[in-house]
Amino acid sequence: MAAVTLTIGVDVGGTKVAGGVVDDTGNVLVQARRDTPADNVGKTRDVIIEVVTELAAGRQIDAVGIGAAGWIDATRSTVLFAPNLAWRDEPLRDYVSRATGLPVIVENDGNVAAWAEFRYGAARHADDSMVMFTIGTGVGGGIVLGGELVRGAHGIAAELGHMLTVPDGHQCGCGRLGCIEQYASGSALVRFARAAARQEPHRAVALLELAGGEAEAVTGPMVTAAAQGGDPVSAEAFAQVGRWLGTSLADMAQILDPQVLVVGGGVVDAGDLLLGPTRRSFTDALAQRSRLPVAEVLPAELGNTAGVIGAADLARRL
Repeated sequence: MAAVTLTIGVDVGGTKVAGGVVDDTGNVLVQARRDTPADNVGKTRDVIIEVVTELAAGRQIDAVGIGAAGWIDATRSTVLFAPNLAWRDEPLRDYVSRATGLPVIVENDGNVAAWAEFRYGAARHADDSMVMFTIGTGVGGGIVLGGELVRGAHGIAAELGHMLTVPDGHQCGCGRLGCIEQYASGSALVRFARAAARQEPHRAVALLELAGGEAEAVTGPMVTAAAQGGDPVSAEAFAQVGRWLGTSLADMAQILDPQVLVVGGGVVDAGDLLLGPTRRSFTDALAQRSRLPVAEVLPAELGNTAGVIGAADLARRL
């Protein structure tokens, strides 16, 4: 019987550094967590090393995978740019490897989450291909084709949130106008709900009650709670997000024909409030393909552990 191999996955976000020891079946055996000093490059590196050192103590660790919110170079070694962290051309792989004595790879956070869902989550029954959209404050994602992550020539492929959806639409943080991130994200959900609450307060009674009567105080969790309670404005905000997301999923089906389409991220906790209109929009957009096979749209299964599991599994493979 082959010995179990252990690797460490680290998920680095703007507010937290979460790590875990993961076995070769995708189980997280032990976890560690620290706050992210996002405005300080040196302290962020040191926190990652602290987490890895804590998790490696007394264990035979083969490698470390780090998932970071940012653009990672083709060699999986350098963070080229991280919008929510102070990293610019940061040689993170070599720094952490020298400090811990372990082999290290660095990968985009959307890619590691997608890889986890492909290997151990919603798409584990697929053997070839998957596209995942991650719906949080923004929109991220990852693409698997031929059983491998699609990384592109420069390591920065699959920035799904920045596909053009509405020409001359809302300004996106990337500098373009009308990216899908501006229409199918948690931020978009809040924007839709606030606008409707201002225009039709009589239809947003439950939502405004949660927000203390102020439309501008509405948050994502408030929209979810109100929608679950039957607030029509909140439910319609989810329907808008789902409509835009469904058309983007349909685009992926047309372009790549994957086995599975996965929707992940915090907004998916709303369940059918989002997935219902998303699936309807997806089906409507592919009406002309009604006689052809098409990917199933599934919710992600691994939640907050996806980044840790995916990073650890990529480290094991690479």
